[in-house]
Amino acid sequence: MNTEGNRPVMLFDGDCGFCRFWVARWQHATRGCVEYEPFQERLLDFSSVPRSEFETAVQLICPDGRRFSGADAVFEALTYSRGPFHWISRLMQWLPGGLWLSRKFYKFIARNRTPASWLTRVLWGRVLGPPTYFFARWLFLRLLGLSLLFAFVSLLVQIRGLAGSKGILPADRFLDAVRQQLGPEGYRLLPTLYWFGCNDAALIAGCVVGVGLSVLVIAGFSTSLALLGAWVLYLSLAVVCQDFLQFQWDSLLLETTLLAAFFCPPFRWREQVRNNAASTRIARWMLLWLLFRLMFESGAVKLSSGDETWRNLTALDYHYETQPLPGPLAWWAHNSPEWLRKTETALMFVIELGAPLCIIMPRRVRVAGFLSLTALQLAIATTGNYAFFNFLTAALGVLMVDDASWPKRWTARILGNGSTEPSTDGWPAAVAWTIAGVSAVATLSPLIESVYPEFSLPYVVNQPLSLLQPLRSFNGYGLFRVMTTFRHEIVIEGSNDGESWKEYEFRWKPGDVNRMPPICAPHQPRLDWQMWFAALGTYRQNPWFVNLLVRLLQGSPAVTSLLGTNPFPDKPPVYIRAVLYDYHFTRQGPAWWRREKLGLYFPAISLKAVSAPETANP
Repeated sequence: MNTEGNRPVMLFDGDCGFCRFWVARWQHATRGCVEYEPFQERLLDFSSVPRSEFETAVQLICPDGRRFSGADAVFEALTYSRGPFHWISRLMQWLPGGLWLSRKFYKFIARNRTPASWLTRVLWGRVLGPPTYFFARWLFLRLLGLSLLFAFVSLLVQIRGLAGSKGILPADRFLDAVRQQLGPEGYRLLPTLYWFGCNDAALIAGCVVGVGLSVLVIAGFSTSLALLGAWVLYLSLAVVCQDFLQFQWDSLLLETTLLAAFFCPPFRWREQVRNNAASTRIARWMLLWLLFRLMFESGAVKLSSGDETWRNLTALDYHYETQPLPGPLAWWAHNSPEWLRKTETALMFVIELGAPLCIIMPRRVRVAGFLSLTALQLAIATTGNYAFFNFLTAALGVLMVDDASWPKRWTARILGNGSTEPSTDGWPAAVAWTIAGVSAVATLSPLIESVYPEFSLPYVVNQPLSLLQPLRSFNGYGLFRVMTTFRHEIVIEGSNDGESWKEYEFRWKPGDVNRMPPICAPHQPRLDWQMWFAALGTYRQNPWFVNLLVRLLQGSPAVTSLLGTNPFPDKPPVYIRAVLYDYHFTRQGPAWWRREKLGLYFPAISLKAVSAPETANP
């Protein structure tokens, strides 16, 4: 037998489309260490092997004369590979009964190559080569840049009212209180650049620089360093804005941005589109791990919480009406037939629990998973205002789709038609593996807890992981674990005589019953959102709310700019109070809402009765 050189030779049926497909995959995995030839072209070189054996199974001929057949030939060839194929090969040879089961499966497929070939085409398509994700990477980074741009611009127009010196929760006072009470430990627990100085100009500058870094990411200039800078800035702002930047999409943006920084070469001014460094591949899997956790945990927590509205599929009877900031289509969705709402709930569970599993599936199943995930995010976005959350989630889903699945005119325009060798410069693989390991260990517990809420890590493991919590970049997820079944709204009223009261109108949250629910996403009106949470409890559980009332009594322009209308434009009121209402969607027009007064949320006060607002204790 002639093996020509020192490489093993795998001989396969060149007339079999199923064989050609998998040989193309193995050829890429073994990277030139194994020679692949149709047996029809090498029969004379290997005449000692009966033709019938070539026709029934692949044959691997080694330079030392050893011959492997069928599943044994595949596993032996894949020992020369790197990555998943190598480890799968080793695992199946190591597991008790693994080889026996593999041989049985191989024989079954060999006897049914026609249906196997059809199933392969259905699941993978007709593209023989291994998947690449250059276009997905290019598109994802631009969508992430847009998400960052949305976040920084949205915060820029609110920052003075939220955390400025005359805002609701002044950042400078907050940091001073932390410094006095915690000393040096505060720097670790609350990592922020604003320890070096925190005034209104610095807060605005942080948002403006964040906008600039977002534009660099979108344009593909120094992408890795721009992402790291954006992460540091957004974390710094999230710390000093306290309650107003504690939402899950803020955590998601921080985690995505940090992981994506390792998706690009660190010291390239212009992005290399065809980068295929080891760190790039690792970073992609880190981001897919994030997507898996985000979606799966969101579905799992709804079931593990024990909430009956999720289990009996009636949650959407309440959700469209009680969500924080409904959109105009929420009214129509709420008034849709009950069977349709139950069907939507069931489909939501199928997508949230099923789509994440598609990440490791064949090409066309991955694409189907991406499309279903995107459809869910679009449906959520059209009925509610969740800032950049849906946009960013869909952006993560892009990483499921390989280059062969996108329209060719798109990929050709970005990647070109040449066969240029992919660039290999990137972060050192050791750095990427370290971040991946930390991310996997730190986020495994929230994933398990989403299914088993009683689970907790041993103290010896949990204590070191707690050191990562201040970074807000290794998180658990799961919105609407328990469905809110009522909608209470706080209406703030001012008066100059204590008898005649005028309402402050918010720009985005429900107020006037005749006003159509607006669309504000991807902008997030932080105060409007926080008012929804305040209505779920008491003002004693929301100290910032008292600060809001005091600022309105003072007539702070930074705070009144966060509202829709100010009924006291010339001079602030003497008294202010908050009234609690119960809101429901109407069944028919012209009003969108109907409301019923429940009582006072906060009694009337004046400036004489309160001091200037102070931030809550850290």
